[in-house]
Amino acid sequence: MDEEAETARIARRHAQILGDVPRIEALSIDEYSADLDPLIRQMIAINQSIDAREADLLTDVTEAQAQGQGDMSAVLARLPEIIRTMMRHPALFARQTDVGVTLLTQGKLSARDRELAILRIAWLCQAPYEWGEHVMIARHAGIGRDEVERIVTGSADPAWSTYERAILRAAEELHSDAMITDATWAELAARLDEAQLIELTVLIGQYQAVAYYQNSLKLRLHGGNKGLSAR
Repeated sequence: MDEEAETARIARRHAQILGDVPRIEALSIDEYSADLDPLIRQMIAINQSIDAREADLLTDVTEAQAQGQGDMSAVLARLPEIIRTMMRHPALFARQTDVGVTLLTQGKLSARDRELAILRIAWLCQAPYEWGEHVMIARHAGIGRDEVERIVTGSADPAWSTYERAILRAAEELHSDAMITDATWAELAARLDEAQLIELTVLIGQYQAVAYYQNSLKLRLHGGNKGLSAR
């Protein structure tokens, strides 16, 4: 597909997901209560672990509360819409965030391997929010623009090493058939131990689930996120 056609295709996908208002309204400031504090702390942990830009915003909330700041409106208003939307189901969001914290703070995979897998499943799901955010996160793992472009192509790009190709193919096979083939598994097992093999499958499933709710709720892009156009 030529560049012009790809740009048009991305624009259509963005219009499909981002063109309307979100399907569920984000939690308003006056609906915020102290029982959501543990969830905020979880989100701080997950964002700090990947050096995400939301970490400082979340920390502002807890610091303002600890200092007894009377008017939290300005602080809470800065929280990304995605967080305030998922706070509509705090128990579920907290459990899913638990998995994310484990994968990102106690994960056995390298940051590079993790982001290769996440970006491939994000692209396959055509998830603008997830793709755009993790293109930025992947920079911290040493994944540059050229490699991001090759992730779009996937395992078929000949420039990948055998191992990197197997990671990308694992995401492709799980997406298409809900199973990693024997051949791909053998290539992964030549490099990864048992814990890492288990983690890779859970990681891909976790971020496919994230893509499902981000796309279906039509969550708008956070500032600086270019969606599927990001490289």
